[in-house]
Amino acid sequence: MLNTAILNPQILSLLARVRHTNSLVIADRGFPFWPEVETIDISLTDDIPTVLQVLAAVRRNFHPVRAIMAREFARHNDGATRARFAEALSGVALDYEPHLQFKKRVPEAIGLIRTGDTVQYANLILVSG
Repeated sequence: MLNTAILNPQILSLLARVRHTNSLVIADRGFPFWPEVETIDISLTDDIPTVLQVLAAVRRNFHPVRAIMAREFARHNDGATRARFAEALSGVALDYEPHLQFKKRVPEAIGLIRTGDTVQYANLILVSG
């Protein structure tokens, strides 16, 4: 039995398959579904769990060097929300791009973890080093 903070076996399997330059998506509850991308849906109710909670758990086992978010995130969320995301991504280069461009990157990801987050555009693409 693995002795790790993450209990979900599908997430552990997904993290074990991430290699150099691969990406992983952590998405909010309204994010679209791609049949070709392995999706692990851990949404329970509104904001349980959140993208930031999943990010905190994942960062214990996965060390991204780059994160990508939709540019719309900054326009649709207040300073406190933007600050929480910036703090959670401390040490990770953060880029913003239009949401439509962001979604074009998703099929290249190793997998997608869908949360119950209700923060608008709270989606992350994490790129491994």
